[in-house]
Amino acid sequence: MPEPVWIGVDLGTQSVRALAVDGANGATLAAASRPLRSHREGPRHEQDPASWWERTAEALAALTTALDPASLRAVGGLAVCATSGTGLLTGPNGTPLTPGLMYDDGRAGTDAAAEAQRAGAGLWQRLGYRMQPAWALPKLLWWRDRGLLTGGVRFAHQPDVVTAALVGRPVASDSSHALKTGYDLLAERWPEAVLTRLGLDPASLPEVVRPGTVLGTVCRAAAARTGLPAGTPVVAGMTDGCAAQLAAGALGVGEWNSVLGTTLALKGVSASLPHDPTGAVYSHRAPHDELWLPGGASSTGAGAVRLLFPDADARALDALTAAAARVEREGRRLPVCYPLAGHGERFPFVAPTARGFLGDGPMAFPPGAEPAEVFAAVCAGVAYVERLSFEVLAAAGSDVGGPVAFTGGAARNPWWNQLRCDVLGVPVRLPSNPEPALGMAVLAAGALGGDIPGAARRLVRLEGTLTPDPARSAAHEEPYRDLLARLVERGWLDPRFSPPTHVPPPSPTHLDQATERDQATEEEERP
Repeated sequence: MPEPVWIGVDLGTQSVRALAVDGANGATLAAASRPLRSHREGPRHEQDPASWWERTAEALAALTTALDPASLRAVGGLAVCATSGTGLLTGPNGTPLTPGLMYDDGRAGTDAAAEAQRAGAGLWQRLGYRMQPAWALPKLLWWRDRGLLTGGVRFAHQPDVVTAALVGRPVASDSSHALKTGYDLLAERWPEAVLTRLGLDPASLPEVVRPGTVLGTVCRAAAARTGLPAGTPVVAGMTDGCAAQLAAGALGVGEWNSVLGTTLALKGVSASLPHDPTGAVYSHRAPHDELWLPGGASSTGAGAVRLLFPDADARALDALTAAAARVEREGRRLPVCYPLAGHGERFPFVAPTARGFLGDGPMAFPPGAEPAEVFAAVCAGVAYVERLSFEVLAAAGSDVGGPVAFTGGAARNPWWNQLRCDVLGVPVRLPSNPEPALGMAVLAAGALGGDIPGAARRLVRLEGTLTPDPARSAAHEEPYRDLLARLVERGWLDPRFSPPTHVPPPSPTHLDQATERDQATEEEERP
């Protein structure tokens, strides 16, 4: 029998991407994507829910057309991930009635978030997070206040639109996407008492299942639209951040995935549920072994590079990187940078008034400054925020200190990767294909095969590994402490982190296990 082919679908902000991989080794067999369009106005960010299925169907049709007949017949299943906190209202039959309010749509405002927080304060404390304005539960309150939650109207999460179209009927949501709607991950049910206090009918919310649960199979109509074989299992997915973690292979306790693109997001594996009273950290349930996936999403990241170097193309960024490496080797003193391009921070601390800064000035290119020094300062600033994020996660009770995977667009910069590795002081893995769509292929393969970590070991491939340089790590101590002190002075960061409580260095056992796993993976990939 040929190995099954597994398909993952990533419903993102700018596009939907479909990926088919070989079940034996994770090699990409076909991939396709289609663009999505957003409408933004002030705090509002909307998309047309009908386009989610239309573009997904087009991407899947292109994908199945590119597969050879034998591979198409071998498709074993698929799963869908989407953005966290995105939702809409539908009719009883699943027909969209409103635009999709996206993950960062803040129209509900702080008042709705505060009302949701008060109504479920005890539960949210047990779950280890605080309600935020862009989460889905405050969005429901915004709709409630406009009289829209009547007449059998139901709430749906973003991926539910696509999975319902694939199966041919409304289907359950997964608990990963339901987290920001207030789903009780401990009791695994909607908190009826909290919803009643908020004037919400629990019947308007979807059934919820664990990620990896089979929702149904591809119906004949969807098969005709997409080219997928009718009867293909459709598996409940996870949010895009969790999907990226699966694609990075970070599934063991203490292992983490750090995604650095326009912004920085961290997610890892913990044996127990962390608790962060500030609300900066929140946790999903892992799809395996009763573990937890704590993490957070910062508003800092490579977007600060784009802010200060708006016209830099790939060649110019390569030149800046080379020059920044020389600056680092020369040991020049760099301006301290908090690399926030916009307004407000959500992780590793919650500060709506936060603003970026470079040296003693705002987050702007200083007149007469040397570009290489500015670029190096921004890159170091991102690395320091990343390290602080791990300190906050450790203080919340997360398991840290194991190897970290670097993914995201910025992970294509080798110098920046090494800088971040040195600042963190832990081993780093560089997955070869860490996209969320692969994570959904891993989930489908593992859920239907009964072994999600085993599926990750087969399908996730490493491009390389990094180890920290102790001398370079030591050189970053003073500027790191300087940044923390400035964040505390502004009232954004809890003073207990200055002087910082250092993340413990990885134990010899951690290092040995990481080395053994990486060597085993490399040996499996050799022809």
